Amino acid sequence: MSVPPKQHNLAARMAVWSSRHHRKAIWGWLGLVVILVALGSAVGTTQISDVDQFSGESHRAEVALHRAGLRPVKEVVFVQSDKLTVKDPAFRAAVADVSRRLSGVKYVEHVRSPLRPGGDVSADGHAALVNFEIAGDSNEARERVDPTLAAVAAAQARHPGLDIEQFGSASAGKAVTATIGDDLKKAGELSLPVTLIILLITFGSLVAAGIPLLIGITSVMAALGLVALPSGLLPVDANLAAVVLMIGLAVGVDYSLFYLRREREERAAGRSEDGALIAAAATSGRAVLISGTTVIVAMAGMLISGDRTFISFAEGAILVVAIAMFASLTVLPAMLSWLGDRVEKGRIPVLGRRRDAAGRGRFWVGLTGGVMRRPGVSIVLAGGLLVLLAVPALQMKVVTSGIDQLPQDLPIIKTYDKVRAVFPSQGVTATVVVQADDVHSGATAAGIAALRRRVAGSDAFRPGTEVSYSADGTVAQIDVPTPGNGTDAPSVRGLDELRDTIIPATVGRVDGTTVNVSGDAAGSRDFADQLNSRLPLIFAFVFGLAFLLLLVTFRSIVIPIKAIILNLLSIGAAYGILVLVFQKGNGESLIGFTAIGGVTNWLPLFLFVVLFGLSMDYHVFILSRVRELHDRGLSTDEAVRLGIASTAGTVTSAAAVMVGVFAVFVTLSFLDFKELGLGLAAAVLIDATIVRGILLPASMKVLGDWNWYLPGWLEWLPRVGAQRDAAEDRGPGEPEVADPQRHAPAPV
Repeated sequence: MSVPPKQHNLAARMAVWSSRHHRKAIWGWLGLVVILVALGSAVGTTQISDVDQFSGESHRAEVALHRAGLRPVKEVVFVQSDKLTVKDPAFRAAVADVSRRLSGVKYVEHVRSPLRPGGDVSADGHAALVNFEIAGDSNEARERVDPTLAAVAAAQARHPGLDIEQFGSASAGKAVTATIGDDLKKAGELSLPVTLIILLITFGSLVAAGIPLLIGITSVMAALGLVALPSGLLPVDANLAAVVLMIGLAVGVDYSLFYLRREREERAAGRSEDGALIAAAATSGRAVLISGTTVIVAMAGMLISGDRTFISFAEGAILVVAIAMFASLTVLPAMLSWLGDRVEKGRIPVLGRRRDAAGRGRFWVGLTGGVMRRPGVSIVLAGGLLVLLAVPALQMKVVTSGIDQLPQDLPIIKTYDKVRAVFPSQGVTATVVVQADDVHSGATAAGIAALRRRVAGSDAFRPGTEVSYSADGTVAQIDVPTPGNGTDAPSVRGLDELRDTIIPATVGRVDGTTVNVSGDAAGSRDFADQLNSRLPLIFAFVFGLAFLLLLVTFRSIVIPIKAIILNLLSIGAAYGILVLVFQKGNGESLIGFTAIGGVTNWLPLFLFVVLFGLSMDYHVFILSRVRELHDRGLSTDEAVRLGIASTAGTVTSAAAVMVGVFAVFVTLSFLDFKELGLGLAAAVLIDATIVRGILLPASMKVLGDWNWYLPGWLEWLPRVGAQRDAAEDRGPGEPEVADPQRHAPAPV
């Protein structure tokens, strides 16, 4: 390639190197992906422990229980018969068989038969529980639970006249992991053909469509392998693979799409193969670099939350975006240099003609022109619609993911429902943890007794309160059954009465004691409280760094302020849609779920940082073209009109890919995935149509040259956003590209 790298920006220099060494770039990338996948598979991925799923007071309670040995991995075997009771020999024989089989399984400890005094037998005698524990922490227990499930299945086969089923944290965790795995497999199987179809429509050729898909897939594979390596020290959330798949496939395809479409446009406008590649790298490549950095900055905001789940999401999202950005700036130009015009191989005639047609361009030119003729009306109507959609978000309630988020037709969930109906103490409980020098005697013991009496006399709780003590007598665990599902109003009422009334009036008054409450309701409340306390810092971090990035990129103080406002409108509208659907229950039968009265607790913050970053992708891509045209001498109005018209096809295609990938997750069985998919798909669709197609050109028309206002005291900022004249991006002997002031851009 004839143009010295020093004449170009970083993205162009990376393209020059990759094109000169395309074999090294391509084979080096593929080798790196294979190595990372192999290492990740060999090391395995460690998930966050149960203790670290909690925040605040509930986390302190769980830590105390874990250290005291009161949080073993417990399992129960539910034995039930409609005809037989625990007094019948056949029933007793089944219970004895289960106990015997479990006692012979490795890692099984403390098998407790209901036939012994104090065993768990229902009031009518038709059901009983065989209790046991699995040695190790929650992650180890999930790996060791299979032999116990096999033993219980063998007992069921031996005694077909009774129902013999297992439930517990390990067996439920195993079922959840399997459900997530099945969902991710389905998501991959659906996402890839959907993405390929959209890319085929976009490019009209198999080779051109396959390149962005290859970049996206390999970026996801590399990120999943890489994130597994430090998971022993930095455990990750079980949902991280889904996050990496969604984000990685979306940005990997989008970044490649931006780059490849610009390269094809420059080639169609008359540049040589090398010149088109350099021009695409210097413009769209630079936009990818800025966009990816902005997304990474937004994702980094989750690190401030202090929550292990968000930290793992940030880790995975940052890695996959960085990898996709790197691949788009190195591997993609290497492939384009190697293929040249062969990138158009495998053209599909019908789709190819559709791509070359001017109809789609005329639509965006017409829409932009109409919006800019009546910018005030456009802003009021489009902005009013988004505000109206965002209003329900003011009523958003967050709930902790639990049993209700899982498909209710899973066998493990049906077993849980049976156990909870017959044995309330095995269902939803509020766990009061008392720490003192001696919890067995004195004022502490009296306080615990008083607490139990107050609980028994309140209609906010269910019967069956149990107390367990640590071996050294310094910790007492009081499990108080509550009505509800753990996150609804009855459960919250029980938590409030415990924390605000009963504990302060009983054991909480005893000097030298520490009392904390855990459980589903407590975990949900404490998570929300911690997150709310960190939100100002997170918002300041994301807004501040995004503002600085756009300020330096476009040398305007107006552009970043406007971008933040427009992004917040689309995010607010997405929040409102989530509340209307998943909290209010609209569309339950259509999507296939049961509303649980709220939005899963990790989703609002995650959606904010992801959508803020992804929205910046389109904003930077469009405004980079607008600024490029403006710097070449066009007026602001003409630059906006031509800039949006020339990028609309790319943005539409990129948004279609994202919406397609995200919408696939709405079809999955796990409720968290449905919420995540719908929230992201709705926001991206709104952002690519209403925000970028109407509000952006309308607001730029109203502001005019004020769009580029930069206070005099900021003139010292480096001109990293300045565009050079087109001639500076041509190599020796390349033909001059048509001046955009005299001719419209090539169709996109």
